Amino acid sequence: MKIRDVEMTAFCDIISERAEKANHEYAEGRGKVFKDYRELLKEDLDAVCVLTPNISHAPISIDALKAGKHVMCEKPMAKNYAEARAMLDARDKSGKLLTIGYQNRYRPDSLFLKEECDNGVLGNIYFAKATAIRRRAVPTWGVFLDEEKQGGGPLIDIGTHALDLTLFMMNNYEPAYAVGTVYHKLNKDKKTGNAWGDWDPKKFTVEDSAFGFIVMKNGATIILQSSWALNTTEVREAVTTLSGTKAGADMPQAGSLTINGIKNGKQYVLTPDLKAGGVAFYDGAAVKDSDLEAQTFAKAIQGKGKLYVQPEEAAVVTRILEGIYDSAKTGKPHYFN
Repeated sequence: MKIRDVEMTAFCDIISERAEKANHEYAEGRGKVFKDYRELLKEDLDAVCVLTPNISHAPISIDALKAGKHVMCEKPMAKNYAEARAMLDARDKSGKLLTIGYQNRYRPDSLFLKEECDNGVLGNIYFAKATAIRRRAVPTWGVFLDEEKQGGGPLIDIGTHALDLTLFMMNNYEPAYAVGTVYHKLNKDKKTGNAWGDWDPKKFTVEDSAFGFIVMKNGATIILQSSWALNTTEVREAVTTLSGTKAGADMPQAGSLTINGIKNGKQYVLTPDLKAGGVAFYDGAAVKDSDLEAQTFAKAIQGKGKLYVQPEEAAVVTRILEGIYDSAKTGKPHYFN
């Protein structure tokens, strides 16, 4: 879907063929192509999208902000919280916009549930589960399996989406402490039955699954579950389960939603028709989450709306993920100051 008043004019990749392909796909070959992002930043551009491995999210985003560009950076915000803070500082100094690619917020089920949460339908949300579980779907391309370049595996890759959704619905960004466990149980397997073909055990240096127990400062509890490879049939990705004082909510799968509670002394389960309109951003048409994300970013740049993903929120997601990894490494709870 093409966004009105937006044109893609420059593309960059250290592998020039990829940049050329993107140029033809998104700009019909009319854009400029670069191998060095620093050269691209010299162009007269309003905004840039940072779609690189996690290790370069912070340095490229910071350089782009310093160059006077608005930035949309792919999730996670950064490899660690210190880098995320540096990105926020660069945003503040530049006066430009910075947002992070948590596109699952734009799904119809997410938009509906957010409005319910903001309207107090669930009451005080004190327990939640953030779930991103795959049975055998390890990404075998790129640098996904490289701990140095990515900072981690499924926890930082897909667990980050589930945690972002959960914190966003709860509107709670004040963690007290986290306890984490990280596993490398299936990395060395062969004949894996993986969705994208067998992985190379020598390159699989990140975890295959990770779990966290997070307690917020107000006493709320979040259980975070993430895996690329786990012996289970309970496969759900980028979903949240919420329990509040008035009602609860569950996403059986991404794109579906139920609300449960008590009414007139009886238990009920509500399944909203998500094909109809009625919530912010969503008008009932078949619009991709990524298109809504791009539209929102473009409107914010034009002063016609606000960012839907604030970088301060994304920084807390990174902070909690880092805490889970630290707890798993030390065998002790990680306390947030």
